[in-house]
Amino acid sequence: MDLPTSYRALVLLEMALAVPTFLSLLFVPAPYGRYTRSGFGPTLPARLGWILMESPASLFFAAVYFAGPHWSDPAPLALFALWQLHYVNRAFLFPLKMREGGRRMPVLVLLLAVTFNLLNGWVNARYLSDLGSYPAGWLADPRFLLGAAAFLLGFALNVSSDRALRRLRPPGESGYRIPRGGPFEWVSCPNYLGEILEWSAWAVASWSLAGAAFAVYTAANLAPRALAHHAWYRRQFADYPKNRRALLPFVW
Repeated sequence: MDLPTSYRALVLLEMALAVPTFLSLLFVPAPYGRYTRSGFGPTLPARLGWILMESPASLFFAAVYFAGPHWSDPAPLALFALWQLHYVNRAFLFPLKMREGGRRMPVLVLLLAVTFNLLNGWVNARYLSDLGSYPAGWLADPRFLLGAAAFLLGFALNVSSDRALRRLRPPGESGYRIPRGGPFEWVSCPNYLGEILEWSAWAVASWSLAGAAFAVYTAANLAPRALAHHAWYRRQFADYPKNRRALLPFVW
């Protein structure tokens, strides 16, 4: 299917942004979480920052989606549900479970994330309910079935890993501990592995250029942070498991 030139340009822009994102984050970790530091301008409470930066990925995506002529078709609705499954959790449930401990987030990080979420939400939502072609049989297509199954697997890995990290220390205790058990025995960041799997699977289930762009950008954004976490753990803990990898079991 031929896509409008302006739409295709925005999708390709998103994919191209993966290159500078990966290279910059490889050397300078994004300044939030354990890498929070001064020098990046004004800040706001981390919980509020998470809600503000991730909510457009749910709310704006929904607004664009429901403006399309095919929003009520079964296949687009199923894909819409997968998207919202992730982002309702990420934008509204995950922040409420955070232990802030006085942590702050630079407004700069918030603005960059919102800009990306608006671009990414628009190109994906518009394809689903307007530009894409999803016949009734798409829900039985192997691409959708495989993609949806892998998406749910990635979501479960992401959520369960986040929960395990929250439970590492009891309420009121600060500092970090070595995560152990389950997928943490193989990689330092199974939560990031789960999210990369989710959006790679989304690209397959939606079979779209926009989905592929999101998958590429997700990997470019999260892989450097996983490497930074892995190196940080090794510096902080002399007994950190030597055979554990950063992101891919037995590989990397």
